[in-house]
Amino acid sequence: MPVDDFKHQGRRKMLVDLLMTKGIEDKKVLEAINIVPRHLFLDSAFVEFAYRDEAFPIAAGQTISHPYTVAFQTQLLDVHPTEKVLEIGTGSGYQTAVLVAIGAEVFTIERQKELFDFSKIILKKINLEPRYQTYGDGYKGLPSFAPFDKIIVTAGAPEIPTDLLQQLKIGGIMVIPVGEKSQQMIVIIRLEEDKFEKYLFGDFKFVPMLESRDK
Repeated sequence: MPVDDFKHQGRRKMLVDLLMTKGIEDKKVLEAINIVPRHLFLDSAFVEFAYRDEAFPIAAGQTISHPYTVAFQTQLLDVHPTEKVLEIGTGSGYQTAVLVAIGAEVFTIERQKELFDFSKIILKKINLEPRYQTYGDGYKGLPSFAPFDKIIVTAGAPEIPTDLLQQLKIGGIMVIPVGEKSQQMIVIIRLEEDKFEKYLFGDFKFVPMLESRDK
C-alpha cells in the first residue's frame, strides 16, 4: 500500500487552510482535498513539494494542476454524491480522485496512454477508482453513458466541443477552460434542449486539449 504518513497528512491540512484563504468554501471539496494523497500522483522528485499550491510536470509532457485550480473547478461544478460526472483529461488521476472522494460516479477519458496506465494503477491502489475509465478522444465524450449531471474539462479547449454540450443533461453544469494560449474558465448550464447559459470566471493556464488518442 502506498505510504501516506502523518507528515503528508499535516501538509494536506495546511493546504486546505491555504485554499480556504483563497476563497474555496465548498466543504465537500475541502474534505476531498484533505483525503486525497496528492504526493502519490507526482514524480518522486517532487514529492516534498506536493502540498504547495503549484503545478508540476507529469508524464507525456503534461502537468498536474495547482491544487487551487482543481478545487476551484470542482467548486464551480457543484458536485454532489451519486451524480454522474464526465471528466475530460484524467491526467495523473488527481482531479479524478477528488471527484470520487466527494462521492460522484466518475466517467473519465485520457488520450495519453502513459497517463491512462499510470492513473488506473494509482487510483486502484488508493481505493478511489472512477466508475468508468477509458483511453480515448475527449472531444467525443462518452455518448453511450450520457446524459451526465456534470462535465469537467481539465485541458484548454480552443472552443467548446459540441459533442460534450449534447451529453450534458438539462439542468446540468459544464466547467471548461476555453482559449488558445491562456484560457477563460467558463461555466455552462444547460437550461433546455437548445438553450445554454454561460458564465466567465477569470483567466487560467492549462495544457491544450487535443483531438484523437495519442498513439
